Amino acid sequence: MVGYKELKNLQGRIVLITGASSGMGEQIAYQAAKKGAIVIGCARRIEKLEEVVATCRRISGNDAYAFQVDVSIPNQIERVVEKVESSIGPIDVLVNDAGFGLMKEALDFDMAIAERMFRVNVLGLMYMSKYVALHMAERRRGAIINIASIAGKIATPKASVYSATKFAVLGYSNALRLELKPLGISVLTVNPGPVRTDFFDIADESGHYLDSIGALSLNPEIVAEKVVKSIGTSRRELNLPEYMQLAHHLYELCPRLGDYLAGGIFNKK
Repeated sequence: MVGYKELKNLQGRIVLITGASSGMGEQIAYQAAKKGAIVIGCARRIEKLEEVVATCRRISGNDAYAFQVDVSIPNQIERVVEKVESSIGPIDVLVNDAGFGLMKEALDFDMAIAERMFRVNVLGLMYMSKYVALHMAERRRGAIINIASIAGKIATPKASVYSATKFAVLGYSNALRLELKPLGISVLTVNPGPVRTDFFDIADESGHYLDSIGALSLNPEIVAEKVVKSIGTSRRELNLPEYMQLAHHLYELCPRLGDYLAGGIFNKK
């Protein structure tokens, strides 16, 4: 059996999730706990994270652990991975969810924030993936899930920097998938549209974006359920809502029409 297929049953498996203190990361933690996983939550906000892992313990009846980590600092990533591997057990599943965005046009963008966004959204994900995958490779078993975005497939105004980070995540993940497959490690990218989480507390300075798109926004619990369900499969991408995959294909086939739609009808920022 291919290594990652052994992870279809998560009972007693160790699932490490970055950005687990809120939003998608929090919901993925709960869904993994429902499957009996040992959840390792990583985030900067340790108080909120402790509440999340306490809930995971109640859900799973199993252990759960909180580690305060800033993924923009490589040494912190390396330390927590080694701590988990040496003191708790082998990391079977890695979910890279930590990230942030900001809706602002490129000419007005603070480049210090742009640099931090790349350190968190891209480099933090790369460091975490490498340090965890080195251990997974020794066991020839593992699953890596990188939370990207539909913004990494279809760029829209006021998302130039954020889209750039997610395009980078997709490029890295697509190559990583090919490199790790012979080692029994799967790599899945998740590309959701707007999800109703506190991500927009920072990203949307106007406070009106989710209201403007209404029913088009996604339920984070449903997205998280689909993500966890994909563990142990060979699926390479999860695009949500599913019609966005069709929109991406049309964008590539008809780029002028795609630009018109992305800059007009689909631009709600």
